[in-house]
Amino acid sequence: MDIAVQLHHPRWKTLLRPYCKTVREACQAALAATRQKGEIAVVLADDAFVRDLNKTYRGRDKPTNVLSFPGDGDYLGDIILALETVEREAREQGKTARDHAKHLLVHGTLHLLGYDHEREGEARRMEALEIKILRNLSVANPYLSDAP
Repeated sequence: MDIAVQLHHPRWKTLLRPYCKTVREACQAALAATRQKGEIAVVLADDAFVRDLNKTYRGRDKPTNVLSFPGDGDYLGDIILALETVEREAREQGKTARDHAKHLLVHGTLHLLGYDHEREGEARRMEALEIKILRNLSVANPYLSDAP
C-alpha cells in the first residue's frame, strides 16, 4: 500500500502538520476499514488548481473541496483537496480545517473504492462508514455541525 503526497500549496504543511503522515493515516484508515489495498496519489492544492480540474473533467467552473479520479488495478487513483474551500467550509461548519481535511481524505478514498452518495441508501452507507473510520482517527462525526 503506497500513498504518495504532492504539495501544491505550502499552507497545507501547517494545516496538516505533519502533512504526509496525516494524509497517509486518513487514507490508510479508509483502506483498512474496507479491507482494500492499493496505491493512491493525494494532491494538496489550492482552489485555482481544483477549479481548473473541476472545469476540465466535470464541466463545473468552480472549486470544490475534494476531487477523486479513479485509477485501475493496484493504482486506486488520485485525490485532490482545495485549500481555501476546505478552510472556508471548516469555519462555516464549526470544525477544525485539519479534521475537515481528514474527513475529505477518507471520503475521497471511499470514492476511489467505488462508494458513492448519489442515492439515499448509498449515502447512508457511505456516511456510516465515514463516521466509523473518522472515530478511529479521533475525528468527531462530520455530519453533526456545531456551526451557529
